[in-house]
Formats: sequence, structure tokens, C-alpha cells
Amino acid sequence: MTPDLESIRLTKRFGDFTAVDDVSFAVPAGSFFSILGPSGCGKTTIMRMIAGFLDPSSGDIEIKGKSVLNVPPNKRPVNMVFQHLALFPMMNIADNIGYGLRRRKMPRAEIARKVEEALERIGLPGIGNRKINELSGGQKQRVAIARCMVMEPDVLLLDEPLGALDLKLREHMKIELKSLQAAFDTTFIYITHDQSEALVMSDQIAVMNEGRFEQTGTGQDLYYRPETAFVAGFIGESNRWRGRIERVMGDELEMRTDTGMLMRGATHGRGLKAGDSAEIFVRPEAIRLARDASNFEDFDNRITGRVTSLLFNGAASRILVRDAAANEEIEVNLPQSGEYASLARGDEVQIGWSGAQGNCFAAGAD
Repeated sequence: MTPDLESIRLTKRFGDFTAVDDVSFAVPAGSFFSILGPSGCGKTTIMRMIAGFLDPSSGDIEIKGKSVLNVPPNKRPVNMVFQHLALFPMMNIADNIGYGLRRRKMPRAEIARKVEEALERIGLPGIGNRKINELSGGQKQRVAIARCMVMEPDVLLLDEPLGALDLKLREHMKIELKSLQAAFDTTFIYITHDQSEALVMSDQIAVMNEGRFEQTGTGQDLYYRPETAFVAGFIGESNRWRGRIERVMGDELEMRTDTGMLMRGATHGRGLKAGDSAEIFVRPEAIRLARDASNFEDFDNRITGRVTSLLFNGAASRILVRDAAANEEIEVNLPQSGEYASLARGDEVQIGWSGAQGNCFAAGAD
């Protein structure tokens, strides 16, 4: 089946600087695809090339199997939602949504019908006569999307559209955007530096770094099985140790950290060998906590330490534990059961985790 959007060896150079470096990807029809990466990685440059605002240095962009390289922006079957929405304050909501249809010279009765249908689908029926300044931030977001969707684009481009919203509204809009995408059954290409947005909403995520895609997959793939050290460090929170591999036993290994800790991890088929410099990443939620070591016999890694900080955040609360031997701080998620509610700074604790929870990469891979 022909994808709605395909990028083929897309490259963009600005003088001697390569912003996008030989990037290829395909987005199936009706899916939510996110490009996630830090500022300056090239993700907005890709978006602008798809929209037609920038010409690639080389490569091709196909929509529904047809190249759009020589098609001007206003003729491409794409539409774009920006962070600052660009709604017209002097127009009411219905006129904002119907703006593009009027430019197409569509009959007024047909415009009115399409606008009302769009308002129904975004959950705001009957408010077409209201002014833009009467809407909440989330309602403005929905109107901006409705204005694009009445144009029936094959692909909707969203460039950090939640960035200007406050935290609570942003959390709510993640769910709303995913619902709107399903309701309109349109392919969404979403640009963000916020991993939570990408993980919650996307069918597929491409993690971008320095002009290239490091890994593309589902949120679960990226979180639990990162393919590079950059992805392991960028997605979610991780403890990170650097050292030298002393022994490899099948898929298991032992690494001596730079501070002297001996820990076990997993190669996950990466071809690491004894003597290699390496890094191990361990998620804070993968580390178990206890007052004594009696329940830790099955763990490959066991450490005695003291609590140096309590980072209370309700169900997402964490502690920092300083290892007594290596003098390193390790981040550990607190269980949600409440059994450690009385834990205090300075308390001695035991922590442990399985070697399989440690993702190991050759040092310098990121």
C-alpha cells in the first residue's frame, strides 16, 4: 500500500552545514508519526521541506506516491498548524475555519455545511459566531486544527503546536490531539522536542540527532530497546555509567565503572567484547529498594547506600542514593505503595537490579 508521505534520501545543506543528512522514512495512511529531537537537530527543516517552504539540496518527497518537489506550497495536499496558531482575531470562529474554502471560491452554503461539520468533530458545535478571544487555549487549538482539516489535506503537519500552552492544558491536549487525529482519520506529522508528547500520541516516532534519524519505532521500542546510546539517554530518565568491559558471557557482561563499581549488564546483541570502553544505562524504575538485602539474592547488581535527596512528586517521586563504595549517586523511583513515605535523607537503604535491565553500548556511540 502506498504511504501517505515518503521521504527518500532527503538532504538539506546551508553552506557547509548539513541540517538534514540523507533521511528516509515512510508514513502509512491515517497514522500519527512524530519526529522527536533536541533543538537544532533538523526536525523543523524536514517539516519546512515537506510543506514546500524550503527546497531540498537532494532527495525526494512523495505524497500519495507522487513527488511534490516542483509543487508550490499552496498547491501541495498538506496543511500546517504552528505553535502560535495564526488565527485571525478580527474574524469569528466560522470565518476562521472557512477562510481557506472561501479562497477556493466554494459556494457559501457548502462552506457553512463544512464548517459546522468540522465544529461538530472538534466537539464545539454551534459556536461559529463567537470571537476568537472568547475561547480558551485548548479551544483555539481545536479551531486551528479544524481550519486545516476542512481543506481535506492528505497530510497535516504540526510544528510544536502545544508549546505555548500551560502544563495542565498541554497534558489534556495530548489526549485531545490523538482523538482528533482518529476522528478525522488523517495522517499527522508531528514535530516536538517533548518526549512525553511523542510517546503519548504517536503510532511511530523517529528520534533525530544532528540531522539524522537515530531510531524509528513505537514508543515502547524506543523506551525499552533503544538502539543507540543517544536514544537511551534522550528517551525517559536513566542512570548512566561509563567504564571498561571486563568479561562477556553470551548476552551478559561485567563492566568496571570509572569509579570502581563492578556491575552486570546486557549486550542485547551489540557485539561488545572484553576490553571495550562502554556505557550502561539503567532506568530508575528498574531499580528495587529495600531496608535490608535479604530479598535481593536474585539481583545481579546489589548496592548499599544512603539517601542523599528526596525528590517528592506524588506517584512520580524519586530518591537519590549515594553508593558507599564508589561514591556515586543513583536515581531510584519510589514505589507507589507508600511503604517508604517515612524515608528520610541519610537513611541507609539497599538497592538492586537485574543485569538484563542494563542497556550497554560502546562508549562514544552518541
